[in-house]
Amino acid sequence: MSSPSVGNIAGTPTAVKSRGGRAALAFLPFAVLITAFLLVPTVSLFWGSFHDSKTGAFTFANYSYLSNPLDLVPFRNSLELSLASTLLGGAFGLLIAQAIVSSRNSLVQEIATTFSSVAANFAGVPLAFAFTATLGFNGLLTAALRNNGIDLYSGGFKLYSVLGLTVVYAYWEIPLMVLVMLPPLQAMKRSWREAAEILGASRWQYLRSVAIPILMTPFISSMLLLYANAFGAYATAYGLTTGFVSLVPIQISNLISGDVNHDPGTADALAIGLAVIMVVCIGGRALLERRSTRWLSR
Repeated sequence: MSSPSVGNIAGTPTAVKSRGGRAALAFLPFAVLITAFLLVPTVSLFWGSFHDSKTGAFTFANYSYLSNPLDLVPFRNSLELSLASTLLGGAFGLLIAQAIVSSRNSLVQEIATTFSSVAANFAGVPLAFAFTATLGFNGLLTAALRNNGIDLYSGGFKLYSVLGLTVVYAYWEIPLMVLVMLPPLQAMKRSWREAAEILGASRWQYLRSVAIPILMTPFISSMLLLYANAFGAYATAYGLTTGFVSLVPIQISNLISGDVNHDPGTADALAIGLAVIMVVCIGGRALLERRSTRWLSR
């Protein structure tokens, strides 16, 4: 008579426990990365924001920028820049995504999607150089327009300003919006529109009562993603303006690496303020994504 298989008290075979242990072991490198690059920096920022960088004493002085209007200029510029580029990216990105979904030419859809994937990741110093060569004071497009009687810079446009940064940020915000809105638009079922037409609904009634309410949640969540993406951008803004436009990421960099204004404590406090905005945007997006998934998966 063969002996029974070895198992634990609850009847679970030891092989299952072994596989579970190996699976947990496979997540160990991920846990190490999360701890090293997320948890430890977060704790360090929080601790540094409440301690004097020279004496190590506990203090609230690092958050004094909250009561000084001049110290809040970086936040105001970042908020305005992020809002403007998000509105541009959201509006044009949604229109382009809808055009891609409505197109019956598969080649056009593939080319547009591929370009959006590339453009959404084209940022940093290369993007700053590209816009300097195109829309700078002596840029190719600027010179061409000037030769035809259109002087952008005499009309008040400056590439190295918040307005110029808005145009640059919109370059990657628009394709990013295209990429994140394509799945919700593609998930809209044709049967919903057919049912509305059978019931006598017009095109506008279908948009107002069916399409817009369903797409509003993923649209808002996508706008939050664009806003967080623009608010935390650093390399493009610094490469284009060399730090002359006061933004939160640039101000943090100046306080850490600067010789005259070296103040890591205030930099940590500014980073905490930036992190709060990021958490609100990403957390709001996660909640809205969960809600929209329930609708679009039906």
